[in-house]
Amino acid sequence: MTETACRLYLVTPPALEPAAFAPKLTEALDAGDVACVQLRLKDCSDDAVRRACDALRPIAQERGVAFILNDHPELARETGCDGVHVGQQDTSYAQARRIVGNDAIVGVTCHDSRHLAMEAGEAGADYVAFGAFFPTTTKDAAFKAEPELLRWWSELMEVPCVAIGGITQENCGPLVSAGADFLAVVGAVWNHPDGPGAAVRAFNAAIAAAEG
Repeated sequence: MTETACRLYLVTPPALEPAAFAPKLTEALDAGDVACVQLRLKDCSDDAVRRACDALRPIAQERGVAFILNDHPELARETGCDGVHVGQQDTSYAQARRIVGNDAIVGVTCHDSRHLAMEAGEAGADYVAFGAFFPTTTKDAAFKAEPELLRWWSELMEVPCVAIGGITQENCGPLVSAGADFLAVVGAVWNHPDGPGAAVRAFNAAIAAAEG
């Protein structure tokens, strides 16, 4: 598989049963190029997050795919995740970095804000995430980002940027062309009528077409 400049960043559904979800994750990762998987569970106990990490992290790591935990730096370190993603209302970047260490990945949500992104990039974040670019049913999107933000960032900074929010195989082209390093996707993969494997293949084809 040739690596493209833009790669897929899979985000899990906000609620899942680890044993039932494991085959879906395996199918997705075996279907094509995926850079990383973020476990994003909402309203879960720490134990539930631990169980999900223990079930799903090896599936990703055995395939050379980074496994990132949303919003729990302590649990990310404890369960052997590759890193943590923090939002503006979560743990601060500096605190997350202290907890997970210098070798782990720390990504930061920056919404539609150039200022927040500059702060995160200069502080040492491994990537910044912009969005939402399209309407999304996964979470309430209080911020609307435009492709021009990706273009500005990619021309200015070396730090990779992630585009998130309602991204599908049909609408991702302009984000790839604008300079997104990663496309973070949820529903367009897990809810695909032909399954997550077909969804990943379609995304990889759409990315290649946009770059071609």
